[in-house]
Amino acid sequence: MGIFDKIKGAIWGQAKAAEAAPAPTTAATTANPEPAATPTPSATTAATSPATSAPSAPVDIAAILDAAVKSNGQKLDWKHSIVDLMKALGMDASLSERKELAQELGYAGDAGDSAKMNMFLHKALLKKLSDNGGKVPADLLG
Repeated sequence: MGIFDKIKGAIWGQAKAAEAAPAPTTAATTANPEPAATPTPSATTAATSPATSAPSAPVDIAAILDAAVKSNGQKLDWKHSIVDLMKALGMDASLSERKELAQELGYAGDAGDSAKMNMFLHKALLKKLSDNGGKVPADLLG
């Protein structure tokens, strides 16, 4: 498993965990509850079809990473730093890990110039997350 796949897995895993959390309800019971609608067989088949593994709605990358930073307890700026983005997800942000990610994302520059490599990585990672079903703020893709 590559570094990008680990990052994507961490983000999508947190998105699934957030979806699985029970939503708070304001009215748990009503005086005259309506019977639940029974789904048609075609709707049930479509909803449970294993052929579609992509989420039905895009994963909100900013919301996931903001929550990850908040729970991390450190002051991390994932919107501008690949190192902070990786740390927010609980990943190893070492130079060797970032060099491996640079290879995966097609970095052709000097890997010894970590500042330029990091800038490339941040932009390329967010673009690739967007290309893979993530909802990334437009100002971070430009």
